[in-house]
Amino acid sequence: MNETNEKMLIAIVQSQDVDLLEKAFSELNISLNKMPSIGGFLGRKNMTLLIRTTEETHQTILNVLRDTCQQRIEYIAIPMESTVVPLPTPTPITVGGGTIFGIEIEHYEEF
Repeated sequence: MNETNEKMLIAIVQSQDVDLLEKAFSELNISLNKMPSIGGFLGRKNMTLLIRTTEETHQTILNVLRDTCQQRIEYIAIPMESTVVPLPTPTPITVGGGTIFGIEIEHYEEF
């Protein structure tokens, strides 16, 4: 068992942003683990990233996440209820960005 002052960042991002994130982190020699996830009321595909960070790399990782995972506008079809035949109306919604949680690592084990 190793005692540590490191943190783990859990970042939930849209799947379409993952390739750019992996490239950016690879160039910085920062490794990550990824797990597919589904979230939000739209049920869109996301990716949950587990990233081990130190004081030296913490801000760099946050900057890469902010720069890469931008919010964007998408349109969904919502049926108009007030018509005889419900017609879908394109409605803009904001998607993307990221949700990041920081967790202190009390210990870790490698085998």
